[in-house]
Amino acid sequence: MKVIHLKYPYQLDKVDPSTSYSLAVGFFDGVHRGHQAVIRAAMEKAKELNIHSAVMTFDPHPSIVLGNSHEKIFYITPLPQKLEILEEMGVDTTFVVQFTSDFAKLLPEEFVQYFIRDLNIKHVTAGFDFSFGAFGKGNMDLMKDISNGDFGVTVVEKQEENGEKISSTRIRKCLQEGDMETVHYLLGRPYQIQGIVVQGDKRGRTIGFPTANIQSKEGCFIPKKGVYAVKILVQNQLYDGVCNVGYKPTFKNPEEKHLTIEVHILDFQKNIYGEEVKVYWYKRLRDEQKFDGIEALKEQITRDKEQAIEYFSNQSFA
Repeated sequence: MKVIHLKYPYQLDKVDPSTSYSLAVGFFDGVHRGHQAVIRAAMEKAKELNIHSAVMTFDPHPSIVLGNSHEKIFYITPLPQKLEILEEMGVDTTFVVQFTSDFAKLLPEEFVQYFIRDLNIKHVTAGFDFSFGAFGKGNMDLMKDISNGDFGVTVVEKQEENGEKISSTRIRKCLQEGDMETVHYLLGRPYQIQGIVVQGDKRGRTIGFPTANIQSKEGCFIPKKGVYAVKILVQNQLYDGVCNVGYKPTFKNPEEKHLTIEVHILDFQKNIYGEEVKVYWYKRLRDEQKFDGIEALKEQITRDKEQAIEYFSNQSFA
């Protein structure tokens, strides 16, 4: 997949004018099932018109630039992960438009000129609620009007699950609550974070449960504190595991706000310090707890391990 970074008013001359595109446009954080419907519709139109498929996304999140959100915005899929998913879907080209204050001031007609017509877009596909241009004044009805027949427009209607819209906002809420099974369903894949295995305090190995201490990559959101059934990709091999997210209250002062991600990898003995890994989150098993002693902790970890083994053995995707 070709990735083209664009910035207004500069860097708009990177596109080969002889190449035509069917474009899916949106922020697409999470690339969830609703987003996938938009992107696949654009890909189908590309096949129909015998042109290249493309996705246009934006970076950073508009709320960060515009400052119109009272809540801290976190990404479900940081940009590198989003690009990986789009490539796996088979998208030919992704345009990453830098969202700046100058870009935010573009009139809807200017957005269409610079980022649709000038990029040789022959068909535009977006969700029913996509907005563009200054103050979000442009909508898909206006997109059709502005096109003047120069490019086609497809609007993908609201995608729902149990009568509720599939949305990035809903997925963020589920992540904050630790509801990884709903997140999995809405994304169409398990939630994942990427990170590097770093040195920990090595207490796990002293009680018979060695763990990989994961330092997540910048921009990753860590689900609610607790214990989870996970899978971890290490050296191109996928293993079942039990992950603890929290402040390790058994050994440390709970007032210390240093969040840790530790994965006990089942049936695994290698030294993997420095390795890049991916952690896939499947089910929250319990809250983080403080135990009276080491033996009580070991007994609970054993139960967590057994619960994770049983969970994966009963899942068709496992």
